[in-house]
Amino acid sequence: MSSTFHPPQRTLMGPGPSDVSPRVLEALGRPTIGHLDPSFIDLMDDCKRLLQYAFQTKNALTIPISAPGSAGMEACFVNLLAPGDKAIVCQNGVFGGRMKENVERIGATAVMVEDDWGQPVDVAKVEETLKAHPDAKVLAFVHAETSTGVRSDAAALCQLAQQHDCLSIVDTVTSLGGIELIVDAWGADAVYSGTQKCLSCVPGISPVTFSAKAVDAINARTHKVQSWFLDMQLVMGYWGSGDKKRAYHHTAPVNAMYALHESLLILEEEGLDALHARHRLNHNALVAGLAAMGLEMLVDEDYRLPQLNSVVIPNGTDDAAVRATLLNDYQLEIGAGLGTLAGKVWRIGLMGHASNRKNVLLCLDALENTLKAQGVNINEGAVAAAMTVYSDAR
Repeated sequence: MSSTFHPPQRTLMGPGPSDVSPRVLEALGRPTIGHLDPSFIDLMDDCKRLLQYAFQTKNALTIPISAPGSAGMEACFVNLLAPGDKAIVCQNGVFGGRMKENVERIGATAVMVEDDWGQPVDVAKVEETLKAHPDAKVLAFVHAETSTGVRSDAAALCQLAQQHDCLSIVDTVTSLGGIELIVDAWGADAVYSGTQKCLSCVPGISPVTFSAKAVDAINARTHKVQSWFLDMQLVMGYWGSGDKKRAYHHTAPVNAMYALHESLLILEEEGLDALHARHRLNHNALVAGLAAMGLEMLVDEDYRLPQLNSVVIPNGTDDAAVRATLLNDYQLEIGAGLGTLAGKVWRIGLMGHASNRKNVLLCLDALENTLKAQGVNINEGAVAAAMTVYSDAR
């Protein structure tokens, strides 16, 4: 006979989900009300305002989709592409490949711009491809590639899309709340994210924002959107544009929306500049500690994500055994490599609520002890090196 499930208390320092703030967990337990209740509609409106702040946009169509980040990705593609269209898709990791899948399942053509995993998207190659395909409707790329920990130049890529009369689709699943993201200033057209990374909310919701240009393209469609659930023309009727009368579309995950609202309040209270500075500081301390052990980073310093750190696994290390020891002995989760990087890197997340000194020091101490116990040739002093970074920042 089954019994009530009580999960273990972990410290989540993988690629997501991240540790959830106690304030967010408390919000989940508040009384459930109807998804068309006037009080819930007030909450919806405030979620939109807070998401506009987080995305740095005034886009009217800025909403949380009632599904995880993968649904946000699909929403952008199915609403902006139709069978026979052409999209230029940049791939420098796992998630560019998922963009390609979306394009092809719609019946559109994906023209790939590929770069090595661990390298940013090559802006010059994208420009050449746009010139070679003037009929392309969309340029799609990942701002912060979760599989590698690399940041691409979103501002330059969005500018190229504008110059070539393309709509830009931007994956910001790992960047929202962790690094600079300025949707309006960059001119991004369709942007999607997730709640389980730097927002430190529960998984299962995907914030999205569409520019006026993107909305015009959606309204001008002559071919039905492939997905009924993700058809923005229908979803807009539920999320509305300021009025209180909403058309029923689906039953929103009411309590999860409480959680999102609370996480966005936390973000607003801290402020984006302070939030970004906190992620950078903890990243710098982590990297200093890893370097003290003799470990190397996969990504060049100029393109590293402070919130997602890919660490090269040293020779002679049993990858799976290290991660298992961290989980079982320290209740600490870090991520394995994906795709071509499987068995070659660890992915250490410092996202949102989990980006703090305590977690950095725990991770460094646990990793150093585990590697030494496995007989891996490393240096000692990781925690001291990290503490020097914190002391110098005072």
